[in-house]
Amino acid sequence: MVGDSRPRIARIARITGITGIGCRGHARAVNNTRRLSIAALVVACTHLVFGAIVRISGSGLGCGENWPKCYGYWIPPFSRPDLIVEVSHRYLASILTLTVLSLAFVAVRNRAETGGRGGPMRSALGAVAAVFAAAILGGVTVKMGNAPWATVAHWLVAMTLLAMVAMTAIRSGTLGGASARVQRGTSRAARSAFAAAVMAIFAVAMGGLTAKMPGASVGCTTVPLCGPNPSVARSSIDIQMLHRTIAVLLVLHLIGVVTMMRKRRASEAPVVVRAAHIALGMVLLQLVVASAMILGHLPPVLRSLHEATGVGIWLSCFVLAYLARIAARTVPETAGGTSAPVRHSEPVRHSEPVRHSEPVRHSERSEESGITVERPVTLTATQDPSVPSLSRDDASAASLLQDVKPLSPLPPPPPTMAVIVARGADLL
Repeated sequence: MVGDSRPRIARIARITGITGIGCRGHARAVNNTRRLSIAALVVACTHLVFGAIVRISGSGLGCGENWPKCYGYWIPPFSRPDLIVEVSHRYLASILTLTVLSLAFVAVRNRAETGGRGGPMRSALGAVAAVFAAAILGGVTVKMGNAPWATVAHWLVAMTLLAMVAMTAIRSGTLGGASARVQRGTSRAARSAFAAAVMAIFAVAMGGLTAKMPGASVGCTTVPLCGPNPSVARSSIDIQMLHRTIAVLLVLHLIGVVTMMRKRRASEAPVVVRAAHIALGMVLLQLVVASAMILGHLPPVLRSLHEATGVGIWLSCFVLAYLARIAARTVPETAGGTSAPVRHSEPVRHSEPVRHSEPVRHSERSEESGITVERPVTLTATQDPSVPSLSRDDASAASLLQDVKPLSPLPPPPPTMAVIVARGADLL
């Protein structure tokens, strides 16, 4: 059984970029890292969406300014809805912390397979740092009475945590990471995807600020243009307009990215093209949800859906950027698993007649008295080897030689199968 599983294990190692796998236990370690990264990603997304519900429902101070306990209890009496929502959010944060710690523990324990540059161990340790930073900022937010700057900082650190967990999942071979390592993309697509991720994080940051700044969420009452609310300060209206502007730029940019990849489909990695379509679909869905939210006067359900879609936009844009970056650095592998060398096209030169700088002696056969005799024949440096010289003592042969006209150069021979294969390799 172990012998039968080695080819599959080697293929997993080559696809995920993890070396040193030589037995089933090592493959199991990689699979455990992969499963834990997906579990951490699901919990992180759920935690972010639930955090938006906490803010929208006004439950951010459900436990007062008590942290990490709630009024002195780890499990307080569930007597108020806002307290239940806030405590559930904290419990979910604890589950996320344990999941990320488990992921980092498994990655460090199997660092022979998960370590090194591009391995999931480093990003898993980065996720640990991000989860503790998010927990500390969560406590600061509670102590500061949910100040806008503290809430936005907490929101950005939570997005960083989501990105680190997604990076770990991709490096483990999931979320298209295995395909990106064996497909070739272009640096142009990588730069465009990176720009999309930058705009996405700015849109997410401005969205959090719009939600927390007093009056900013109701600063505009119409779509697509902003019908200013006269009861709101101008600065709050400007914040929402900036958020809208970045969102529209992101939509237009992703439309351009998808269009460019459609035209260059032959040179772009299919997994990157698919990720670009998913990111574009998420931002188009967000436009519909945001329009319905504003025209419906901010119902809580649509506000929560708007926040959840924003998380999906950041996740999809980050995954797009990271997959494009991997594909742009990937060299396709041959059937044997080694990197195919890059061949530069060079003209194939046909063989030319060989001219000898020194006399070369050949042999010819003539019959004298019924006996076959070999006589040396000398080629001079100026003679064409296709016309042999005869010995001077043979008068009849010399007379024949005078009547022989110089031969015209032979046409180049037709390309052989080796030449055809070489030309085909040069075109790759």
